[in-house]
Amino acid sequence: MSRLLPYPILTALLLMMWLLLTSFSAGQFLLGGAVAVGASRAMAALQPSRPRLRRWQLLPKLLGIVTYDILQSNIAVASIILKGSRRKRAPGFVAIPLDLRDKTGLAVLACIVTSTPGTAWVEFAPDTGVLLIHVLDLVDEAEWVSLIKHRYEGLLMEIFE
Repeated sequence: MSRLLPYPILTALLLMMWLLLTSFSAGQFLLGGAVAVGASRAMAALQPSRPRLRRWQLLPKLLGIVTYDILQSNIAVASIILKGSRRKRAPGFVAIPLDLRDKTGLAVLACIVTSTPGTAWVEFAPDTGVLLIHVLDLVDEAEWVSLIKHRYEGLLMEIFE
């Protein structure tokens, strides 16, 4: 069974998502099932390494911090949009030197940065460990470096390294 469905949970979740995004019909079930099985087998071909959680009990703390930051960022971006041209925006790029090297930790950091409105993960140079992000309203570059390093990177290193 594991050869046919190497990731059964992934297959089931993809099929559920397919059915939620389309209609609940026999044809969509068959098509979604085929796509889900194909995606699961493609994932097995990539042979991803299993993430190692050293301190999984810190995950709720990380989730709380990220949720708070996303809400706060939504309010800040909404105020920028609603104020219109009354206040000049200063978008820019910030280079952040990271000590985090765990691939799963970096992937989680990428999800956090990208899901927070007003910021986007642009590039990570694995040889130098420098992360480049884009910020919608860049006021203080040092504040962003401190935020990423102390608020996220330290916690991610505790969880994954």
